[in-house]
Amino acid sequence: MEIEKIKEANTKYIGKKIEYFEKIESTHLYAKTIAQQEENNGLLILADIQTGGIGTKGRKWYTGKGKNIAMTIILKPKVLLKKLEGLTVKVAQWMQEIIQKLYGCELQIKEPNDLYLANKKIGGILIEVNTLGEKINYLLISMGFNVNENKFPEEVRSIATSLKNEYQKDFTREEIIVKLIEKIEKEMEE
Repeated sequence: MEIEKIKEANTKYIGKKIEYFEKIESTHLYAKTIAQQEENNGLLILADIQTGGIGTKGRKWYTGKGKNIAMTIILKPKVLLKKLEGLTVKVAQWMQEIIQKLYGCELQIKEPNDLYLANKKIGGILIEVNTLGEKINYLLISMGFNVNENKFPEEVRSIATSLKNEYQKDFTREEIIVKLIEKIEKEMEE
């Protein structure tokens, strides 16, 4: 993962600080342990391998070494809780738009949090908001997205895919991450 490329994103704070792990249980679970710290607003956590990535309905999310996106963003938005309604679907729509613009690929959304390509799952989004009354303590936006994976475990082979699987070429993870963090920052500030 080329971290410096990601830090060059046209953002004010998201992705300016990055914690990168070759291997971690889950970027989301790690983010929860440090999210309260004020200086972590905009922190982007990335991993090449997750051993316990969180998927839908408590399932594991598989992340092959150095081939996919496993990320969590810690945010401390100064917005009303109501503004975050439907955020999971919005992030899915933003990702759909980004992949369409970058590569001309048509992703489908299975609400609320799954992304599909060719009727197979290619990505998932996990949003967690920690509040005290109406005050937002922190917001975690996590995503797993299959970019260059070509060898899925037997148990998900028939239901999972990647950009590389469908188009037989390599894609750039950093390019996707940059566009996503730029979009999230822009939309969260409006």
